[in-house]
Amino acid sequence: MKYKLIVSDMDGTLLGDNHKITEENKIALSKALEKGVKIVPASGRIYNSAREHFDFLDINTPLIACNGAIIKETKTNKLIYKNNIPNDICLKIIDIFEKNEVYYQLYSENTMMCKNLSKEDQRKTKERLKNFFNDDINVHFGDDLKEEVVKHKILKIIAIDDYDMDKLKKVKEDLDQIEDIEITSSWFNNVEIMHKGVNKGEALKALINYLGIDKDEVIAFGDNYNDLPMLELAGIGVVMGNANDEVKEKGDYITAKNTEDGVAKAIYKFLKI
Repeated sequence: MKYKLIVSDMDGTLLGDNHKITEENKIALSKALEKGVKIVPASGRIYNSAREHFDFLDINTPLIACNGAIIKETKTNKLIYKNNIPNDICLKIIDIFEKNEVYYQLYSENTMMCKNLSKEDQRKTKERLKNFFNDDINVHFGDDLKEEVVKHKILKIIAIDDYDMDKLKKVKEDLDQIEDIEITSSWFNNVEIMHKGVNKGEALKALINYLGIDKDEVIAFGDNYNDLPMLELAGIGVVMGNANDEVKEKGDYITAKNTEDGVAKAIYKFLKI
């Protein structure tokens, strides 16, 4: 099989633990490009945050962001696909988060909105976000994020709790009562919500139709639950060695961990580089 497209998750997959693309992965992606293979990132991050990592390739490529809610080209900013959460549904989701007293964030195309925190907590949050966002990313803190819903087209909403898994379970149960949303997770401590029909698999479908590529000509990489629809659609779904067992069971091939250049090793294997 001649593969024409590599689509890869970022955090926990293409990126190392320092939240940067490893040097070996950069070399492998560059070699794949030389063989005529297209490279497409597929991230839960907002668009600008994901795009900055691919400047080293100096190519115009589609980028899947916000778990498949938007696809845009990295150089031209041409919009290929976008599916935001309707305002009324956003407000219902926020009501659930407020009732359960869980921390949450709203993502638009280029802005992350956070519930207002103390000045010290804001400082800590901004410091932590430096691992994920550059200075060009807008981070907004507000007392009432419902006001932000009417100002922005919300693509993804995420609830986070590092300590109380029972609270997240209750949040999921409440969210199940809302129609027309997709619920997934990219880490043990979060719940991610998009509009119905939005996931990385549906985004990949839209993309291969746009590019005129067959799904069997695609190699997909991922490490978590939000990657599963994409991994299952692709000709080869490569799961990272750092993924949990449930995700590994859904893959076609298990590569090394993200800290061990697992993406590069699989690229060398399947593209025979």
